[in-house]
Amino acid sequence: MSDRTPSERTPPNGPQPPAPAPGPTPGPEPRGGPAPRPAPPERPPRPEPRREPAPAPRPRRTAVLDEAHTGDIEGALGRIRIDEADSSHTLKRRLLTFLAIVGPGLIVMVGDNDAGGIATYGQAGQNYGYSLLWVLLLLIPVLIVNQEMVVRLGAVTGVGHARLINERFGRFWGWFSVGDLFVLNFLTIVTEFIGVSLALGYFGISQYIAVPVAALALVAITASGSFRRWERAMLAFIAVSVLLLPLALLSHPRYGLAFYHLVVPGVQGGISSNAVLLIIAIVGTTVAPWQLFFQQSNIIDKRITPRFIGHERADTVLGSLVVVGGATAVVIIADYAVRGTAAAGHFTDALGIADALGHRSPVLGALFAIVLLDASVVGAAAVTLATSYAFGDVFNLRHSLHRSFGEAKAFYGSYAAMVLVAAAIVLIPGAPLGLITTGVQALAGLLLPSASVFLLLLCNDRAVLGPWTNPSWLNALAGLIVSVLLMLSGILIATTLFPSLDTTTVTLWLSVALGTGLLAVGARLAAVRARRGPARAAAPQISRADRESWRMPPLTLLEPVIWSPGTKLGMSLLRGYLVVAALLLLVKAIQIG
Repeated sequence: MSDRTPSERTPPNGPQPPAPAPGPTPGPEPRGGPAPRPAPPERPPRPEPRREPAPAPRPRRTAVLDEAHTGDIEGALGRIRIDEADSSHTLKRRLLTFLAIVGPGLIVMVGDNDAGGIATYGQAGQNYGYSLLWVLLLLIPVLIVNQEMVVRLGAVTGVGHARLINERFGRFWGWFSVGDLFVLNFLTIVTEFIGVSLALGYFGISQYIAVPVAALALVAITASGSFRRWERAMLAFIAVSVLLLPLALLSHPRYGLAFYHLVVPGVQGGISSNAVLLIIAIVGTTVAPWQLFFQQSNIIDKRITPRFIGHERADTVLGSLVVVGGATAVVIIADYAVRGTAAAGHFTDALGIADALGHRSPVLGALFAIVLLDASVVGAAAVTLATSYAFGDVFNLRHSLHRSFGEAKAFYGSYAAMVLVAAAIVLIPGAPLGLITTGVQALAGLLLPSASVFLLLLCNDRAVLGPWTNPSWLNALAGLIVSVLLMLSGILIATTLFPSLDTTTVTLWLSVALGTGLLAVGARLAAVRARRGPARAAAPQISRADRESWRMPPLTLLEPVIWSPGTKLGMSLLRGYLVVAALLLLVKAIQIG
């Protein structure tokens, strides 16, 4: 037996490596095999190289002129924070967002049911009963198409209508549009104060008290320095106009006859020159040029961006339904007021309708006078603000209701000046108020074609709207609407300048010319497409997020507009028409004066 310890014995396979350094004596091996070796100590993690934080992306440059037009949306019925995540997938959230957005579309439409609108719809009901209701129904798509294009222009560009025309089409068109708008809107404001005078005169209040108080109230509401307060005041006035609904229900409406005339065109007593002119007046007072300027600028001032275009479209559709519903109610009320009396077919003014209703029921007469007063105030507020917006836009001034009077003196000063001067004209004894009312309709007819044409051109300008330009089907529909408006404008200007013309004959010939022109244009477009061969590749798709964040770059960075020979010819003809018509209207006004 060997006296070596087990550790000193030579293994049968030869010498082994030296034993490890002395240390703690290992414990006995566990059954089933040797104990696992302890894991080597973990090395501390290697420090990662220090990375500088990535620079925040620069905000995309836009064409917004007034920094007050950026920030949180502060509506009358809600607020949307600029950094708020888009969680509009729930019904509740969509409703809250819509309530915060609603305002510009509703105000511009109800503002169109102003004193002139109440008088025009009242004349239709008093002289022709329900027979012209079909005209109002046809105006719903016209209003929606026109104002929807304005919605996109306002939300995407951040620039007012007047400045876009001036920058994209030249100073002649810019100054013509703005100058004509200023004159037209000023005369329209005068008619609104005529409505205030008539409405409060029904209650025996002198116009020398009623008109100045209304003017000062308008200035105070607008110059409060808060967009939210102004919008809340406007929505409160709009709520008063809901009185038209019980008024219409109390006017014993003939529902079957009303539905028939809504869908079947016709004219009570047959087509006549007066009926055609009244139809044109209905179109002119419902689709007014100032609406384009107002809604676009009001959307910008409310800070509505492309992300909320869908909600503003809904606001516009709601407003168009409200305005046509209100107009229908006025027609029904006026028909009831004079039904079976000598006043039927002999319209004088809106006060005459209130007096006729008063003979049936003093409450009905008083309610109609309140509606007339309310319509006059809303109309004056919207039309005047549209002019002040355009004034600030063209002269690059601060023009936002978010600013205080001290921050935007020129903006609020122009508003106050127009309101106070218009009110003063109404108070002048012997002022030609009838001539002013006629002049408003004629000037609206003069400005409407150019405003509609420029609206269509801007909505097809990719430098301005990028992915938000008009689709082909909308261009076709808008082109048809603009063509009809051009024809109606021509009829109105011709009959204003030459009263001896037979309006029915002029309308017939112009309708034939319009139909022939549209067929020729359609054939020309078909021939051009046939020569081009297969359609070009579709434009690259853009994600919804990129589309909703796309804004027009600064105007100075845009490529200049290049018109085709056909567009140049058309614009030259339009310019000639506008210049000649403006000169003839001026001569006519001097002769009447």
